[in-house]
Amino acid sequence: MSVDLLTTPVDAGRRVFTPQTSFFSRRIGVRATIVALAATALAIAVGVFALTLGDAVFSPGEVVATLLGVGEPRAELVIIEWRLPRVLGALVFGAALGIGGAIFQSLTRNPLGSPDVIGFDAGAYTGALIVITTFGVSVASTAAAALVGGTATALVVYLLAFRRGFTGFRLIIVGIGIASMLASVNTWIILNANLNVALLAGAWGAGSLNLITAEQVGIAACVIIPIAIAVAMLADRLHMLELGDDAATALGVRTGGVRLTLVILGVGLTAVVTAMAGPIAFISLAAPQIARRLTGSASVTLTASAALGALLLVASDVLAQRLFAPTQIPVGLVTVCLGGVYLVWLLIQEARRR
Repeated sequence: MSVDLLTTPVDAGRRVFTPQTSFFSRRIGVRATIVALAATALAIAVGVFALTLGDAVFSPGEVVATLLGVGEPRAELVIIEWRLPRVLGALVFGAALGIGGAIFQSLTRNPLGSPDVIGFDAGAYTGALIVITTFGVSVASTAAAALVGGTATALVVYLLAFRRGFTGFRLIIVGIGIASMLASVNTWIILNANLNVALLAGAWGAGSLNLITAEQVGIAACVIIPIAIAVAMLADRLHMLELGDDAATALGVRTGGVRLTLVILGVGLTAVVTAMAGPIAFISLAAPQIARRLTGSASVTLTASAALGALLLVASDVLAQRLFAPTQIPVGLVTVCLGGVYLVWLLIQEARRR
């Protein structure tokens, strides 16, 4: 935030909030911008590097020339038609997951408050599974079902966690319980599906960019970009909510409506990615916390989280492609392995603080 909210005592212990720009807040803002730009540049560089890899190897110069439209026909076919959609998908989806994680970690004021931990990924997966096993695979229907499933799960968790107010810890506990129930439902759906459909749904459920197409990336971008713009417009209110409901209300924020809107927007980001690539775990958990530590900010920064999310996913996808080449593994397996180590470290860090 560019504004530092300080309290000034008034009569009889009453306090009012006065916006006052400080050197510290400006320094944090500049540092967050630098981190976001550096992470974005690094993510693009990793993406260009990914375009050079494969059975047909190209130099970075050939990749850049092809992207500028002056490459050879063979390079255009391989790089533009086959490889570029996957790289763009990793960048766009990673940014969406980073923003989604930042929203929920800010709302819950807890580093564990990410969509995959709270269960919204599982709900989106349930909605998509129902459509896949009933009507078959379709980009539009799967995306719609994932959005409905994720939104419905979010509303259920929100309603169950809301009791005379809202606490992030209660939301996380309820979300973990709902996620466990939905995981059982998802397993039951797959076990009762046709074998070929079950195999397809199971592979998709691991979270993969192997079969991502330019059409899917375009559809996802058309949804993700407006949602990201809406989140940016609510960024100030999101940071005010981190001060607590009483302080946010004193600053003129309608806490209930703003929080519900942010939940829906965050679920929308997660559900779109789940619909296109399956549930990719731990990017939403790790990216905002890495961004917060790099920026030195007390709150989660949206732009830095988006850039770190894009970097983490595109780097994980490069590992997924080349780790066991020529066999390609789902990127979700890589993020689970890396994210599991990060989650253990995060839990140890949080335990030491208490």
